[in-house]
Amino acid sequence: MIVAVIMVVIVVASVAFHVFSPWWFSPLASNWGYIDNTLVLTFVITGAVFAAVVLFVAYCLYRFRHQEGRKASYEPENKRLEGWLTALTAGGVIAMLTPGLFVWAQYVEVPDTATDIEVIGQQWLWSFRLPGADGKLGAADNRLIGGDNTLGVSPNDPLGQDDLLIEGGELILPVDKPVRFLLRSVDVLHDFYVPEFRAKMDMIPGSVTYFWVTPTKTGTYEILCAELCGVGHSYMRGTVTVVTDEEYQEWLTSQSTFASLSS
Repeated sequence: MIVAVIMVVIVVASVAFHVFSPWWFSPLASNWGYIDNTLVLTFVITGAVFAAVVLFVAYCLYRFRHQEGRKASYEPENKRLEGWLTALTAGGVIAMLTPGLFVWAQYVEVPDTATDIEVIGQQWLWSFRLPGADGKLGAADNRLIGGDNTLGVSPNDPLGQDDLLIEGGELILPVDKPVRFLLRSVDVLHDFYVPEFRAKMDMIPGSVTYFWVTPTKTGTYEILCAELCGVGHSYMRGTVTVVTDEEYQEWLTSQSTFASLSS
């Protein structure tokens, strides 16, 4: 009886803590509100299942508690009950996974108007490469990294000569403009993550991964590494500031090109 009461208290306390908790997502600052909705749906479904299972166990503990003269009956199987449990479980899994598939389809479908920005991760620093006047990024290869070419930009690709390089500095983005982040790691696994953008992706050495986002609010946000990448992992932080398009264009003119740094 005491155990049943404790289980009911656990359910009530868990639901109350979730509903009235002061901790929630950081304020959304991108187009990925779909991700928030999908997570909330997952919380609701898993929370309902948690409450139902625990309360059912509590009910069974009370309803079938030991009483003098009562004997347990042996029932090896109940096909009707098994059918209901299978159908409800399948329905819950489908309800959780289906929205995520639709969100993922949007996540990997980059708008044609998106600007490519390369993010380079290394222990324990964020660097960035933006297209110059030609609007295109030149080729890059980790094997080209050296003392005078720290980001591995190909000196033989004319498209890369006007690329803008930001090593360990602040990234500026225009508001309401889609951006595709091309992610490259020069050493170990990293993960580029801005909590307010809700979007992130692993950075795998030897590969170029990507995701896209449209910043929707001006402001300054922290860049985190969401993949354990070594003893300095917690210090691998950067800053991205979302500004108006006029401020963004003005900022671009003050950045150094690959040609100017390598000459």
